[in-house]
Amino acid sequence: MRRALLAITGLAASTTALVVLKGPPGATQTAQAVPAGPASALPGEPVTPDAAPGPAASGAPASPRPGRSATPTRTPGARDGGTSTRPTTAAPRRTTAAPRTTSATRTVTGPVVTNEYGNVQVQITVSGTRITKAVALELPDGGQSTQRSDRVDAAYSGTSGQVVQRQSADLDTVSGATATSAAYQRSLQAAIDQAR
Repeated sequence: MRRALLAITGLAASTTALVVLKGPPGATQTAQAVPAGPASALPGEPVTPDAAPGPAASGAPASPRPGRSATPTRTPGARDGGTSTRPTTAAPRRTTAAPRTTSATRTVTGPVVTNEYGNVQVQITVSGTRITKAVALELPDGGQSTQRSDRVDAAYSGTSGQVVQRQSADLDTVSGATATSAAYQRSLQAAIDQAR
């Protein structure tokens, strides 16, 4: 029993010394030798210093197994001659790009969409990720087109229109103004895509 305890303690001390002296690949620190402490003895027995057996004497490999993430080190004052592990940590990554702020209020303008009655262009105001206002910058004008455009504008635009309520370009088509409604939705969708 005592011989087995001394052999295990000696093996642990020699492995620790090899790991500390060898160090991880690419390390820039200077390795320092760790003296092996005496094995703990049972009461009434003399304490003998551990002789670190070489790889041939212990029958163990000379280097630790590859792929281990912790370096075994001798715990001072350990009564059972065991080892403890200290995990290695990598330095945190630093980034130079500023994070995108989502709380800023910005205005995004959609493209001009042309239909058979004229041009339609929509502009939205976005706060964070929420649409807070929609404005028709351009709508068909003249004759019945003006009436249709007014109905589309009243249904979709403003701070309480369908755009703000639904937060999307999925809007109800205004009766009698199908082409203007479709052009409004296309310009609006392009503005929403730019705002993301």
